[in-house]
Amino acid sequence: MKALKITVALGLFLCLFFNLALAQVQKGELLKGKTVSAEVAPKEEHRYSVNLEKNQFAFFKLMQEGVDVKISTYTPQGKKIAEFDSPNGNNGAELFALKSDEKGKYVVEVTPLEENESKGKYTITLKLVKPKALTLGDQVDELFAPWDNKDSPGAAIAVVQNGTIVYKKGYGMANLEYDIPNSPSTVFHIASVSKQFTAFSILLLEKAGKLSLDDDIRKYIPEVPDFGKTITLRHLATHTSGLRDQWNLLAMAGWRLDDVITKEHVLKLISKQKALNFNPGEEFVYCNTGFTLLAEIVARVSGQSFAEFTQANIFSPLKMKSTLFYDDHEKIVKNRAYSYHENNGYKKSVLSYANVGATSLFTTAEDLSLWAVNFGNPAVGDSALIRKLNTLAVLNNGKTFGGALGQFVGKYKDLNEIQHGGADAGYRSFLTRFPDEKFSVVVLSNAAEFNSGDMAHKVVDIYLKDKIKTEPVVTAKKEESPKTAGVSVDQATLNTYLGDFELQPGFNISISSNNGQLSGQATGQPAFVLSPLSNTEFTVEGVDAKVEFVPNGGDKVNTLKLHQSGRIMDAQRIKDFDKTAVNLAEFSGSFYSEELSTTYDFVVVGGKLMAQHSRHSDFELQPLKKDMFSGQAWFFGQIEFVRDANNGITGCKVTNGRVRNLYFKKL
Repeated sequence: MKALKITVALGLFLCLFFNLALAQVQKGELLKGKTVSAEVAPKEEHRYSVNLEKNQFAFFKLMQEGVDVKISTYTPQGKKIAEFDSPNGNNGAELFALKSDEKGKYVVEVTPLEENESKGKYTITLKLVKPKALTLGDQVDELFAPWDNKDSPGAAIAVVQNGTIVYKKGYGMANLEYDIPNSPSTVFHIASVSKQFTAFSILLLEKAGKLSLDDDIRKYIPEVPDFGKTITLRHLATHTSGLRDQWNLLAMAGWRLDDVITKEHVLKLISKQKALNFNPGEEFVYCNTGFTLLAEIVARVSGQSFAEFTQANIFSPLKMKSTLFYDDHEKIVKNRAYSYHENNGYKKSVLSYANVGATSLFTTAEDLSLWAVNFGNPAVGDSALIRKLNTLAVLNNGKTFGGALGQFVGKYKDLNEIQHGGADAGYRSFLTRFPDEKFSVVVLSNAAEFNSGDMAHKVVDIYLKDKIKTEPVVTAKKEESPKTAGVSVDQATLNTYLGDFELQPGFNISISSNNGQLSGQATGQPAFVLSPLSNTEFTVEGVDAKVEFVPNGGDKVNTLKLHQSGRIMDAQRIKDFDKTAVNLAEFSGSFYSEELSTTYDFVVVGGKLMAQHSRHSDFELQPLKKDMFSGQAWFFGQIEFVRDANNGITGCKVTNGRVRNLYFKKL
């Protein structure tokens, strides 16, 4: 229920299943159409029974009112079926379902996740009971049942097999104000899924002999500063340029991400930068800036706007009639879905971007299916161009990292997969392709709480059931209860894991424990919870990721390892530091960045060092170690103060996940 947005692509939400001695409260039976209200304390777990016949599908809605809960479902024998946990904090809806394989009394368990001691209320309703789906299409409809109503935003999907759309449908509403439903022809903003079209455009120009992927960016855009290192178009298209990310820079400069942000705004900001995050080709760090620059190169080389070039060379030839790059925030787009987020009911998520390349492609599930088909039977480009687009990028050290040109290449349940997701405002999109199976899934949503990647993979599981690799199922012994069937980690061991770990400059993970629940918090982000796989490994549920602690002979561990997408990233413990001894007043003052043309005031308020900006809400700077603070804002992750020869503070360097060491001078 707590969203975690971090630069290593943990665009995700987390669940927890520990062996806790909670007060179990039997709450009775849930009946179809009857709403039950309850108040739950932090150390309670509420258990409801649901009587189902064999092969039934049941759909539930739980409304949180000041309490953050997770829901677990169990078979009549006590075997855990699934957990549900949406990123909407302690208010809003939890939508979940269960399917019966046999007749019996199933269990729904509600457990609070908040770490405070206050009680909270919720209501729970069994909304629907019907026969379990048999056809593939009906099984997909079951997946999307929580969104298939007239009261919420939702999604549109398309399933492509052997060059043909075999299933398509819309769920929920495209516009809540005018009661317009989503459909496969509804136009969505698809955010970062746009990037593969930008890379494809560059390859079309390369094929025409008008540029090369290995050209220097400054050949086409001399406004990009000379950093003393050559940045190629290939670096831009593979997130290996070292350039600072445009969104992080804009936020640091005082912009809201729902402001009108144009190409000119981004280019001016890039032109003022004085340093790179790293030398080009040395690392992979996701960077939107590169794709904005690539789109500008397409425009300058072709003599057309990027929107005009893509329309003429991609969308029109593929008959993608409802697709366009949206470079004018005032432009009217017919059949457009608007985006929403949930906060005590649905609210509009405003998106006013007027920049293209990294984002801002408007398209439909039907049109995006035509794009997916083109990879297997090219009508635009050719097989050689597509192979280049799909080929893994290589770092200077010869290693790959899962990134190709504007997309990612890897495995899903032992099948070769090429995919990319996107998230802007309340839009959530995902396009995944399985070239060996000639199979693709498109999922587009206008709800911020929607996990498009997870839903797309569940559709894959339905259609490729006979081809995917499944892990052997380990069942609990009948005499074991659901809570004792899992892994238990003693508190003494957990205590050795607690502390702050630096994953990369400006991005730390703080590990804490509350009543045996291990949790973490990334710099400037909400907390997340972890589930034990063993004494040293903890899963990040909902994605293919886990956290591993390296034992240190019973002492505090010094290294944490994050496993995700085939990569293992080490985070080293930050040494213990007496934060109470810090003289906060020493770090107060006004700090100006020439690269951002903006000033922050650091002031001590109520015993806390607060950062103040004319356009941002105040946020705290917390001591981390000597002369280093952690900022409680996602764009102000880590602040390292700089001293002169007389030990006086002359400035500070600010780092977040996609911007490193941006200098502010003390005025």
